[in-house]
Amino acid sequence: MNIFMTGATGYIGGTIARRLLDDGHTLRGLVRDGEKAKKLAAFGIEPVIGGLDDAAILAVEAGRADAVINTANSDHRGAVEALLDGLAGSNKPFIHTSGSSIVADDAYGDVTSDKIYDEDTPLEPVPGKKARVEIDRTIRNASQRGVRSIVVCPTMIYGNGLGLARDSAQIPGLAKRAKASGVVRHVGKGLNVWSNVHVEDVADIYSLALAKAPAGAFYFAENGEASYRDICTAIARRLKLGAPQAWPFAEAAKELGESGAAYTFGSNSRVRGKRTRSELGWQPKHSSATAWIEAELPL
Repeated sequence: MNIFMTGATGYIGGTIARRLLDDGHTLRGLVRDGEKAKKLAAFGIEPVIGGLDDAAILAVEAGRADAVINTANSDHRGAVEALLDGLAGSNKPFIHTSGSSIVADDAYGDVTSDKIYDEDTPLEPVPGKKARVEIDRTIRNASQRGVRSIVVCPTMIYGNGLGLARDSAQIPGLAKRAKASGVVRHVGKGLNVWSNVHVEDVADIYSLALAKAPAGAFYFAENGEASYRDICTAIARRLKLGAPQAWPFAEAAKELGESGAAYTFGSNSRVRGKRTRSELGWQPKHSSATAWIEAELPL
């Protein structure tokens, strides 16, 4: 297939791109400037200069491609609408990358939730995630417009990226701050639990979804879970630092931002990818974020 992709220079997108290139597909990737275009071309992807606000470029590229994959921004409605407009009536696949903070709560790190979602669980998002959920629904409903639309919803992703970007946001971000301060910190008590998944296993989902996911499909990407306290304990062991410390929400928000502290680092996000396994036949190869941290997290 000739695939148009956004976010190919990023952590998730780069690893997915590597997998798709290895599968024999050809890729065109959206980039904002010439320097990134050179890097993308050297990686084996034909660059397209533009941004997510360039609706005309996105629609044209979607129309000429055999498939479209969006890994650039889960919350950019304009880009999603432009890509769907370019694909309408074609029955070509469009795979959009969401994120499991759509099931986030307001735990602020202090509570372990017993609520676990799968793809069929009714969802009532917290106010900060309603817009993302509505975008996901718009994409799934595009199946009625002649688009084989698919939403993949990763959880906390770990592992070294295989593209131009090596690191994810959550775990490497905590480690970077710990190196700078000498202390590993989790929001609140760190009792909040996130499902997690290895980045190479995520790439496998996109490969499978491209081949056989039905229109309107939604898939969680997860294979294990851990509390932030356990994640931070693993980071401390890897970096040979002392026991993790609580980070009061108000202080964490000053550094991470209100949304980051509340949802990315302070919420519970527990899901199960039942349809990912039953419909796609996905068989993840990795199972433990904490084991990866202690053995492989870059120092």
